[in-house]
Amino acid sequence: MAFIHATASNITHKNSISRGLRWLASIGAGIALLGCTPDFNFGPSSGLDRGVDRPDLSSQSNLPPALGEVIGEGNVRVALLLPLSGNEGLASVGTSMRNGAKMAIDKINSSAGFPRNVQIVIKDTQGNATTARSAAAEAITEGASLILGPLRSDGVRAAGAVARSSGVPLIGYSNNSGAAASGVYLLNVLPETEVKRSIQYAQKFGRQSFAAIVPRTAFGQIQEGAFRVAASQSGASIQGIYQFSDETEARTAVEQVVPFLISGQIDTLFIPDRATAPSIAVLLESAQIDKSSITILGSADWDGDERISQTPFLAGAFFPAVDGAGYDKLKPEYEAIYGTTPHPMVTFAYTSVLLANSSSLATSTPPYNRQQLTRASGFSGQDGVFRFEDNGTNAHALVMKQVELGGSRVVDEAKIPSATAVVTTR
Repeated sequence: MAFIHATASNITHKNSISRGLRWLASIGAGIALLGCTPDFNFGPSSGLDRGVDRPDLSSQSNLPPALGEVIGEGNVRVALLLPLSGNEGLASVGTSMRNGAKMAIDKINSSAGFPRNVQIVIKDTQGNATTARSAAAEAITEGASLILGPLRSDGVRAAGAVARSSGVPLIGYSNNSGAAASGVYLLNVLPETEVKRSIQYAQKFGRQSFAAIVPRTAFGQIQEGAFRVAASQSGASIQGIYQFSDETEARTAVEQVVPFLISGQIDTLFIPDRATAPSIAVLLESAQIDKSSITILGSADWDGDERISQTPFLAGAFFPAVDGAGYDKLKPEYEAIYGTTPHPMVTFAYTSVLLANSSSLATSTPPYNRQQLTRASGFSGQDGVFRFEDNGTNAHALVMKQVELGGSRVVDEAKIPSATAVVTTR
């Protein structure tokens, strides 16, 4: 059996989220819904954002000149920090997101139902934290009331520190929860949310005893941490976490967990790494594990991976994912305009610009204040319902998918994981 070795991942993605491209690891070498109704006021669905209910601020601008590409006609200035040069892989993601932001502005300008609250100043971070910090400082001197981006966690930390010191909120695109802070919010789907969604889904079927097999990589460390946090928040019992660096250690990890799987002391196994999950599955099958007696959980990184769907032992396994309907809706319009397929991160850029333009945020006093950004009802974006937490992290509604030979199917509609422990059925 050929074992596919785990590789380190730069977890800054829509970060490895759904459709198999969401973790920034995916850019390759370049690197029950809420109890209350979510806020759908990105556009004409809410009276707060209808042009007739809010003054058009576009002709009232007294903002100073700004460096960078300016899109939008509103009076509230928002900076968008993206990698548009430097590392080719990062720049391609940044370009796709810039195009997504332009599509959002086009949507605002072309619809009578949308007020024109914002103008977006796009600044190139060149994919590094130092430039991101400088771009954030420049944006603040130019009168920005909100900063969107950067893409990577190191840039979010650097730009976020500048923004916080000036009292300007920042919404970054990293999925590394360590980059979040009060006033520094993350829009990307977080690993903790993914794993929590999976654990709580398994608990509905009476699963109680969980274990994980993870690689000793950056991806593995983040997934292990998310597993621990999610299990604690969900009241799940962790029976073991097994790590590996190579094929020999992976075989040893499987040998160690097999007796507990056979005896029923472990009924759920979390194997998030898509590169090595098929090989681990083959090892489990060789050990004659009855897969009908256990539940296998993957990560959102599994979505769209052909090797996962072609591994017989993984058929029936579950993994969380972003509902792809929003991306699928944008994709043909994007391709018609730009002649290429958008990166999945395009939906975050699109959502964040519409969010920034929302009258309940842009025209609040002060603009984008914490109370409005962290409202319990949350928001509805291109990828579904989400909410920001006070500490800068977030919760996203995710679907659950089940692996089938040759693909996967949605088995549970989009939900935000519950805040409290799930009571099992046993």
